[in-house]
Amino acid sequence: MFETFIRKIRLVFEDETLRTRILFVLGALVVFRLLAAIPIPGINAAELAAFVNQSQFFGLLNLFSGGGFSNFSIVMLGVSPYITASIVMQLMTILIPTLKQMYQEEGDAGRQRFMQYSRYLTIPLSFVQAFGFLLLLQQNGVVPQLSTLAFFTNIFVIAAGSMLVMWIGELISEFGVGNGVSLIIFAGIVARIPSDIARTIFSFDIAQVPAYLGFAIAAIVITAGVVYITEAERPIPVTYARRVRGMKVLGGISTYLPLRVNQAGVIPIIFALSFLLFPQMIATFLSKVSITWLAVGAQAVVSFLANQWVYGSLYFLLVFVFTYFYTAITFEPHQVAKNLQKNGAFIPGVRPGQTTADYLGNIITRITLVGALFLGLLAVLPIALQGVTGITAITIGGTALLIVVSVVLDLVKKIDAQTSIREY
Repeated sequence: MFETFIRKIRLVFEDETLRTRILFVLGALVVFRLLAAIPIPGINAAELAAFVNQSQFFGLLNLFSGGGFSNFSIVMLGVSPYITASIVMQLMTILIPTLKQMYQEEGDAGRQRFMQYSRYLTIPLSFVQAFGFLLLLQQNGVVPQLSTLAFFTNIFVIAAGSMLVMWIGELISEFGVGNGVSLIIFAGIVARIPSDIARTIFSFDIAQVPAYLGFAIAAIVITAGVVYITEAERPIPVTYARRVRGMKVLGGISTYLPLRVNQAGVIPIIFALSFLLFPQMIATFLSKVSITWLAVGAQAVVSFLANQWVYGSLYFLLVFVFTYFYTAITFEPHQVAKNLQKNGAFIPGVRPGQTTADYLGNIITRITLVGALFLGLLAVLPIALQGVTGITAITIGGTALLIVVSVVLDLVKKIDAQTSIREY
């Protein structure tokens, strides 16, 4: 095992094409980190840091921008508009059958067109988000009152920065290794680790050593659980019917159809955060208006959602529901059954057609229960750890942990596939 690992590492550095791809990824991530460090002038840094720390929504946005939001950098939105556009396009497949057919039935060409539409949608969303966030930050005193020209100039700079990050992600996907957008989010998460460790060391309390040890053990166990659930799948046996064409006998082989336990990935957590925290952001904005009854009602909403038990319960419920919702969008049992029948394949003991679709639907419903519970517990994990240990300096971010593990596993698989091709 160790010798195989060393051989593959040596092959990575010896192969010029693979080495170039990896160096391109590293160079692109360095450029992204440099952009995240270029601030837009004229902000109150202390007010901005306090504002980001008190809101989990802006904390997640800061996570996706690699710390760019807390620096009020030119890429402060990161890949957030692109993620929003992708989510909107996925939801539109329910309302527009043409988009659903393009995404599920037209193969790679259809998915490429679908992703192109997502990029087009990212442009107006970048301007809308830049306008909304800049207005909100200005209202909270983070950004001083700007002239009309300066206000719209900043909007164009922020929107252009977001599209630049999206372009860098696309370049990584095309000329590098792995998914570019995922690697940008991964780089933003990893870049925060040194500062988090330093903050933990400076706030170290000898009386909380048992809590720190418990946290370390929990981190190892949870990471192992994330890896296990991320890789877990239910294999469905599939047999291809034997066909005779001329002098050749085709088919007659047996394989399996892998159904992943966590079919939806990290998307349900992002869905849930958007639905839960966007009203909170709107209520925060309305709580400062001059209309008394509207401000009082908005402040009541903010106070209600600020309760950790209420927030945690709603968060878990939304993640659970959206896991089933997104799985239903991405996995269509009827389409899978149709494709199997079209290719002369069948599940042993199950009739082709509607019976196969019902069989696959029942299985995906049962295994999604495990995935939904897992994602829900992972989402509320930071809240639970803060409540149990009382340590606010360190928490295991469920979303961040899931993204990091998923990206690392995907990257290792793709590099391993590249090295295997070159070995053969």
